[in-house]
This record gives sequence, structure tokens and C-alpha cells, in this order.
Amino acid sequence: MSKPYYEFFSPVKILAGHRALEHLGHELATHGVAAPLVVTDRGVREAGLTDQVTAALEASGIQTRAIHDDVPQDSSTRTVADIAERYRSCGADCLIAVGGGSVIDTAKGVNILVSEGGSDFREYSGDGVVKRPLKPFFVIPTTAGTGSEVTSVTIIKCSDTGVKLPSRSQFLLPDAAVLDPRITQGLPKSITAATAMDALTHATEAYLCLGKNPISDAYATAAIRKISANLAAVLEDPSSLDGRLELAQAATMAGIAFSNSMVGVVHALGHCVGARCGVPHGVCMGVLLPFAQAHNLEARRTEIGELLLPLTDTDTYAATPPATRAEAAIARIQDLKARAHELAGFPRTLSETGKVGREDLPHIADSAIDDGALLMNPVEVTRDEALAILESAY
Repeated sequence: MSKPYYEFFSPVKILAGHRALEHLGHELATHGVAAPLVVTDRGVREAGLTDQVTAALEASGIQTRAIHDDVPQDSSTRTVADIAERYRSCGADCLIAVGGGSVIDTAKGVNILVSEGGSDFREYSGDGVVKRPLKPFFVIPTTAGTGSEVTSVTIIKCSDTGVKLPSRSQFLLPDAAVLDPRITQGLPKSITAATAMDALTHATEAYLCLGKNPISDAYATAAIRKISANLAAVLEDPSSLDGRLELAQAATMAGIAFSNSMVGVVHALGHCVGARCGVPHGVCMGVLLPFAQAHNLEARRTEIGELLLPLTDTDTYAATPPATRAEAAIARIQDLKARAHELAGFPRTLSETGKVGREDLPHIADSAIDDGALLMNPVEVTRDEALAILESAY
């Protein structure tokens, strides 16, 4: 049944394909800019990925003004201010983010400062504080998971207090995102698995949470289908450009889906596991996903059952009795995780991460019930229920 009213917003232009990078120069020209500052991290630069980007720009007659490769994994307001100052001093007129979630979030923060003025990101923290278009901004994700290239939020840690400061506005969205499988081809198997499970969680929660709508459902199911069909194949053959492109597209589709429908209990728990125990976000998502959806089973039995189709195939879906399709869908997610464990060492449980102790679980549950993601979960989650999910995943 359709909602009586919903909103869907997805204005980011997607440049996708085996030579998508070669189209980036034209995109800059379309926006009337030709002096980009590239924001990245040292690992990405040392892997030669920024060289591919600058070469593609040079082929279009565009010279990169500067490359800032010092973005840490957990970026900060000081980092954002430093890069904004470099942007101004080098005479740049646009930003290109080449990296994962931290790099993209950092570049979003930089774009606020260089467009709005000032040097303190804290002044722009909040929902809707940024109210007008920013400078031209382009994103080249180096992982296939976060979906940050199509989300309207950035989260930056305050250098003084350590508090995470979110800023949300439609104007934080990039003008274009480039999905080129050459960029993710060299990802280690462990990161490939973790980021794909992150995207699978985005898509699954988007399909089940209270903000779901027919258009976000279409993006979510398409993403799930691509991940289910391609993750194991890419782990078996990491050089597969076709498979890499499919996973990159899936991550973007999942990002579009969840940015319009939101996420729920998996993210609430995962945020707190990551914060307390230092488990990478994608690992938290993949480990917790089937156990958390088991909690949502009765409230979303029909919808979870519907996901069996994109998770498997028409024959399996048709042969599975409707009454057991939801359980079969959750079992399929467990199977995907087991295959990722076999091929890439992906943890199947919290204990297998090697970072979470059973004594941590009550503290994680205490924090999780205050996480904003729970607001959009299809059923309420008490502290005891959160702890029970964590125990089942341990």
C-alpha cells in the first residue's frame, strides 16, 4: 500500500562505466570550473588512484591545482579548516573528493567553509543550516559501500571535544559522482566484503524502515539484487571490472534509497559497537544485519519475505512457501556472510571480530537505545531487546 504522502530527492548526476573518469573533465567544464583541489588520503594516493584522476583531467586540458592527501580516518573540524585554507591559498575553484566516507564527509565540510565563509565548521552543524548552493563539488568513491556520494549529510568530529557534529542539507550533495571500476579494482578482499555488506544493510533497512516509499523501494531492491549476484564472484576474482562496477552501482543505489527512507536498528547498534570497540562500520553492519532483522520479523514479515526475490532468484522465490519466505531471506543473508567469511575472512559474529567482549554488550545496548536511527525502525527496541540482539550476534 502506498503512503498517502512522501518525498524523494536524488539530484546527483551519476557518471558510471568502464571509462567514466574520462568524462569528468567535461563535467567540470559544464560547471565553468577548471582549477580543482583534490581531497584524498595517503593510502588512496599511494595506491596511484589520484594519478588516474589527474591524468583523466589533463587529457581534458584541466590541470589540478593541488592535492591534499592528509585526511585521517576519523576526520576533524581542524582538518576541515586546514583544507579550506589551502583551497583559498591555491586559487582552487572546485573540489574533487577521491576516497571513502571520511574523505567525502571531509570534502563536504570543506565545501561549506569555502562557500559560506569562515573557518569553524561548528557554525554550520545542524539540520538545514546551509541554505544555498555551494561551490562545484565532485566525488569519486574508492569503496563500494558508504553511499556518501549521494547523501546530504556530513559528520565531522570536533577537534576540541571529540563530539561528532552532523550537518545536513540538500546543498551538501555533490554535483556529480563518478563510478569507475578501475578505482575499486585494487581493494583488498576484506574491504570489498565489508563495504558490500554495508551497502546491503543500507538497502535492506531502506526497504524495511518507516520512511520507505515506492521509489526508494525500487532502488533498494535493485541494490540488493546486484550485491547478492556479484559479491562472491568479485571476491573470487577481484580483478573483475564488470563485477566491481555492479557493486559500485549497488552502493550508490543503496545510498539513494536510505537517504530517502532512513535506516534503523542495525545502524543504531552498529554505531555503538564501532564507537566502543573500534570495529569498522561495514563489519558491524554485516555482522548485525540478519540478527537485527530477526527482531523486526513479525512487524515486517511480508516485506522481509519480499526481499527473498532480489536475494535469490525467481525459481527459489516461487518454490518457497509464502509463510517461510521471511526466514529464508534472513537465512540467505547469513549465507552471503558465510561466503564472505570463506573467501575474505569476514567475521560472522561479534566475537569473531576479535574486538568485542561479552562484557561490552550491556554498555553498547545502553548507548544504542539513544541512537537516532531507532526512530525509523519499524518496531520499538527496548534496552533489553537491544541486548538480546547483541547476544544473538555474539
